[in-house]
Amino acid sequence: MQVHSIILARGNSKTIKNKNLILIKNRPLIYWSIHKSKLSKLINHTWVSSDNEKILKISKKYGANIIKRPKNLAKDNSTSESAWIHAIKYIKKKFNIDLVVGIQPTSPIRNNSDFDNGIKLFCKKKFDSLFSSNRIHDFNTWKKKENKLIPNYNFKKRRRRQNIHNFYLENGSFYIFKPNLFLKEKNRLFGKIGHFELEKKSSYQIDDLIDLKIARLLI
Repeated sequence: MQVHSIILARGNSKTIKNKNLILIKNRPLIYWSIHKSKLSKLINHTWVSSDNEKILKISKKYGANIIKRPKNLAKDNSTSESAWIHAIKYIKKKFNIDLVVGIQPTSPIRNNSDFDNGIKLFCKKKFDSLFSSNRIHDFNTWKKKENKLIPNYNFKKRRRRQNIHNFYLENGSFYIFKPNLFLKEKNRLFGKIGHFELEKKSSYQIDDLIDLKIARLLI
């Protein structure tokens, strides 16, 4: 089975300028996803798709194959799906591709075995698609409707933490999916969907400067 990881890393980040190149422990953010992908025993090829020449150059330096993404697929409103479709079609011209591990570089904290264990679970359970997750508790949340706060629980009979159900947060660290079905569905999740649970520390996505500070401490 030929497994390809595809890391999407566009250049025009908004909240943190040049986010994918910002340094964490003297390495650019993109490095950490490439590094873990290349440590995998089951991923055969590691790819980085970007519209940014500097990201592509650095990714190649760290051992990734590179795909130049068209600018129209790297806009603020461009979807990850559109970039994955472009990358898969590019790869299929040169290689067989049986499974895709879609890695998001904004989640740099992973164990060395996370990708391989996710792939093993995917194959064992015969999933069509899978997302990485973290276990969370259904805490006491409120929503606002017409300027009025409405609870999702009975605050007069407050639940103990032990009695609160577990839920699984789709944390965005990585996805695994069958490429041929993905090209048909044009969505990262489809068919028989599974999840692979990561440690809590792996839930951190770098979206702002506070996230960056936390990641620098945890990594």
